[in-house]
Amino acid sequence: MSKKLVLIDGHAVVFRAYYAFPATLTTRSGEQINAVYGFASILLNVLRDLKPTHVAVAFDLDKPTFRHLEYVDYKAQRPEVDVELTDQLERVRQVVTALNIPIFQVEGFEADDVIGTLGKQAQAKKIDTVIVTGDQDAMQLVNGHIKVYVPARGLKPAKIYGEAEVKERYGLTPKQIIDLKALSGDVSDNIPGIHGVGPKTATKLLQEYNDVDGIYKKIEKITGSLKQKLVDGYEEAERGKKLATIVLDVPITLDLKACELKNYDKRKVMDLFEELGFKSLYKRLPDDSFEEDAEDVFAKQMGMF
Repeated sequence: MSKKLVLIDGHAVVFRAYYAFPATLTTRSGEQINAVYGFASILLNVLRDLKPTHVAVAFDLDKPTFRHLEYVDYKAQRPEVDVELTDQLERVRQVVTALNIPIFQVEGFEADDVIGTLGKQAQAKKIDTVIVTGDQDAMQLVNGHIKVYVPARGLKPAKIYGEAEVKERYGLTPKQIIDLKALSGDVSDNIPGIHGVGPKTATKLLQEYNDVDGIYKKIEKITGSLKQKLVDGYEEAERGKKLATIVLDVPITLDLKACELKNYDKRKVMDLFEELGFKSLYKRLPDDSFEEDAEDVFAKQMGMF
């Protein structure tokens, strides 16, 4: 049986889940668990739909990364994360640990960097990898061995991005996503880009000149105000490209044996799900099926299942 590795961006999925499910989801004791439920649901969907042989989750650490040290305004505009969300992170980790899925995190780096490094190591072993995230940054990692799975949101179904799908959506190759952010910026990461150069203009430039370096090597072919904007914004483009590029040599080693999806304690997971009020998720656990429980807290609150 061929190996398939799934790498989950923990924080990206938790954030997606937190805003997708109502804050009224609580346990019997009143503990808010909307992000935990959403994460667990997405995780079980991924295991069912992708059928991986190996799984790992990467989390960001609550400490500055090398990007913050190099650019003090990196992500500086982001509002404080809701305490109601951060309070659920430990529960999310409990779900991951109960399923015997390893957690990877490295101080000084983001989960994207950890995932990129692990994906590169898997590729070297000729193992296909699927990255689960809602963050478009990961699109730059897509290649013949690596795809990106974006979970469903609202009426939008889940979608897997290979090289063709990235090209169809952005009009660019996966590697050019880095240059797109360098030129047009990224509001979510507070990467300014070049003033006056938006995504459409940046895309046209990249389609013609390939990357940021190619644009500046042929700068004399560009005329008018756009040329001046590019000249004035050279340093921002260079800085943006460095900030947007996912690091592929984080000091971490892919432990395939630890990532094998097997031998988790179903009773331990069931006990945790019972405590959280997630009994309806029993039937979605890998390699087993359970009767739905009429007392499911989530089912009662949402009128679902």
